[in-house]
Amino acid sequence: MKQLRVIAGLAMLFTVITSFDFKDLSQPTYYIVVDKSKFELSVYDADGWLVTYPVVFGNNNLGDKMMEGDRKTPEGTFTIVSKRVHEKWDRMIMLDYPTKESYAKFNYRKEHGLIPKNAGIGGGIGIHGVWPHEDYAVDQYQNWTQGCISMHNADVEELYSIIPIGTKITIQK
Repeated sequence: MKQLRVIAGLAMLFTVITSFDFKDLSQPTYYIVVDKSKFELSVYDADGWLVTYPVVFGNNNLGDKMMEGDRKTPEGTFTIVSKRVHEKWDRMIMLDYPTKESYAKFNYRKEHGLIPKNAGIGGGIGIHGVWPHEDYAVDQYQNWTQGCISMHNADVEELYSIIPIGTKITIQK
């Protein structure tokens, strides 16, 4: 009789455990896609699209970053490496630019005379807000940065609060 109770109890426990849809309770995995031609930054998680924000860049030429000082936003896949409150632009979400792929493109361009031999690759690319009370720069598609991605301050604050360090971001045209 005791054996029957143990078997029934195990069967009931098995039924209870397998009837629930357990989801991974760890931190959600996000990724970001920036579409330069649409002036949009979109956030996705494992279930799909979450939100899209308007953004602006540096140079009005939306091409790939060639070298330091060209004010172009680099294209490729990057990782968010740090976040901080910024004294000028509300929040700063830093990317790991330049990556190995960035260096490969840069060196190819140098070798083929597409950029000067003494050019530098640049760095310090991130996602940030605008000067206080200057959200209109984003609304009017005014590309004003040195190659970063700029958002409304309220939007960058929201993004900052949900996106963890380590999030992947793809920047494309």
